[in-house]
Formats: sequence, structure tokens, C-alpha cells
Amino acid sequence: QVQLVESGGGLVQAGDSLRLSCVGSGRAFSSYAVGWFRQAPGKEREFVAALRWSGGNTYYTHYADSMKGRFTISRDNAKNTVYLQMKSLKPEDTAVYYCAADPRNTAQATFRGYDYWGQGTQVTVSA
Repeated sequence: QVQLVESGGGLVQAGDSLRLSCVGSGRAFSSYAVGWFRQAPGKEREFVAALRWSGGNTYYTHYADSMKGRFTISRDNAKNTVYLQMKSLKPEDTAVYYCAADPRNTAQATFRGYDYWGQGTQVTVSA
């Protein structure tokens, strides 16, 4: 079992930046694929970004088209933490952001591909 805890959300102005953190439990966490998803009220859960371990210290990253150029996913294995750096935030980015882990290391763009989920962190972007 893996436990995930997100943090770093908050209320910001349009154009601001935030860095979200996802801390995973267990020493095997560094070998798991991790995805970020978001969900706004009344909307479906949306894929944001994913990271897959590719061996050694290399990782494959994948982003939703609307997030490319603004969001960056990364990880720090010494801290068992995966980050989502968000820049140039827009009101439409307002949502609860979740991290998810996949022990199969597949980095899928669908929420069905992940076994473990955090409780989410709220990001609110005002105009």
C-alpha cells in the first residue's frame, strides 16, 4: 500500500505560479509512475501530467496539451516527493489537484491507470 499526500495549493492571482508537492510513502515509491490530475466542480477528472521512471536517474514525462509550456512535473527521490510546477496560472486552472501512483510504472493519461490516490489540494486562481 502507498499513501500519498498533496500540498502547496492556495489562492493566487491570474499569472501567478504555484508548486504542488506529492509525498509518497515507502522506499519503492521512486520506481512508481506518478500522475497529476485535477477536477473542477461539475466536471470530469482531467489528466494534467505524468512521470515514469525509465531506469537509473532518467524519467519520461507526459503532459496534457493544454498544460504544455506552463506546467512541469518532476521528482526528488531523496524526499520521496513529486512536484507539479505551475506557471502563468489562469482562472480555468481552478480545481482540486490530485496525485496518483502506479506501481506498474505505465504513466497513463487516464485515471483508471493508477492504483493509489491522495486527498487533493485546492488551487484557486482569481481573475
